Amino acid sequence: MSLHAQLSPEAQARLLSQQRMSTITSLIIALLLMVLVGLILWIIAMNLPAKNIPQLVSYNGTPESEENLKQKKVQTQIERKPAAPSASMSKVIAANTASPTAIPVPEIDVPDPSTDFGDGNDFGDGWGDGDGSGAGGGFGNIPTAMKKRCSKADRLQRLTSSGGTEECEDAVVATLRWLKEEQNEDGSWCGQKQIGMTGLGLLTFLGHCETAGSEEFGETVLAAITFLVDKAMKNNGKLASDFKDNHWCYEHSIAVYALAEAYTLCIKSFGENINQLEDAVMASGQFLINSQHQGGGWDYAYSEDSPRGGDVSIVGWHLQALKACKYTGLDFANLTRCYKKGLDYVERCQLASGAIGYSGPNVHGGSDGTTLAAVGALCFQIWKSSASKVARKAVRFMDKEMKFDWNTADSDLYGHYYAVQCMINNGGPEWERYNKLFRDQVLNNQHKDGYYKVVGGGNKINAVAGSFSGDGGYGRHYRACLATLMLESYYRFLPATGAKTN
Repeated sequence: MSLHAQLSPEAQARLLSQQRMSTITSLIIALLLMVLVGLILWIIAMNLPAKNIPQLVSYNGTPESEENLKQKKVQTQIERKPAAPSASMSKVIAANTASPTAIPVPEIDVPDPSTDFGDGNDFGDGWGDGDGSGAGGGFGNIPTAMKKRCSKADRLQRLTSSGGTEECEDAVVATLRWLKEEQNEDGSWCGQKQIGMTGLGLLTFLGHCETAGSEEFGETVLAAITFLVDKAMKNNGKLASDFKDNHWCYEHSIAVYALAEAYTLCIKSFGENINQLEDAVMASGQFLINSQHQGGGWDYAYSEDSPRGGDVSIVGWHLQALKACKYTGLDFANLTRCYKKGLDYVERCQLASGAIGYSGPNVHGGSDGTTLAAVGALCFQIWKSSASKVARKAVRFMDKEMKFDWNTADSDLYGHYYAVQCMINNGGPEWERYNKLFRDQVLNNQHKDGYYKVVGGGNKINAVAGSFSGDGGYGRHYRACLATLMLESYYRFLPATGAKTN
């Protein structure tokens, strides 16, 4: 038997009323708590620093031109992991629209040599004093060497200790400011040979440690990188405006050189996040390796089995681009075998005098052999050592035979850019004599606006290619870049003499 207490109707009504009040009170408290939490989160959010979301690059995957292009043996379209953004400096290439500009190839050496880029003298990207493995001076110590050039105090110290002056630094800055003003809206330079000229311009800024994060020149550098990356990504790593022009190998190698150095300086050394730069370097650099002639050189239109087999002028550009690729630290297939074959080709072209021939051990018509001696010497210095036999013989020959006078026929800037690097690399009395020969010639012929006066004094200069002597086409830009890269040689990389440079 159980007992049950029955509530009266009045008591039941009061109980139900209390339950409703409890429920309403709980809901009100919950809502108030939610409002309070939201208010706290809003206050916290208002005090956080604004975070800009970078705009990523997008490319149209349709090549600009695929005519006469053949598929190479090694895959160049490699999927890479995106670079991690830097905690300090982070810039991303923005290239939402296709570059409308097409870039011709620097025409240097044709069977009857061209008048565009000269006889094989590029500007070396640095120097190595080892076996090509990265050990040794200069190019082997790229991160340290590059950062050294990034302090004005260090640059001036290197200048004065190597025979330069503060006027050299002033001249470099004046040209960089002129180049900044002359840059096209799409990031390129000039109306002709834009990929080659943009590569040269970019190298000139990088030589002064100007990156995408630089205060005065950052936008200029980023725009130039954007232009070249855009072209590389649209054409599966191939860099030229006219692939029907057999000379496009010059332009490709110059652009690879510039992109690889940009990767090493901007991303590897300073942690800037430049989207798609790594992919462009990998694709364009691997194409360069894959396209070597079977004889060890590189030839027009990247023919791999032509009877001519290439020439030292083309080889010089490619070996420098290869060295820049090596120090990115990226994984290129067959790079070591490639550069060794290239050096063997250069050595076969050296004469007993130390001069180096164009496509064999014979001095090219109209030249004295000093220009290509400088090309070959630098190639051995950056890959082997300043003490290598080929480099020593070439430097001795240049020390005796090389001339430089801005307003005479002896004004081949193309040859002298190589020569500056060879001689500072070599050091000793040869460098002291050469420094006196070239330095003031360059300083005294700069226009007040930053570019350089025409060379030759109205004479046909003693060079295979001399079209840059005037102001037409890309001549003014080309001279300004070469002259500035010459002056930057004082601090651009540590000399590969084996000496420890602080």
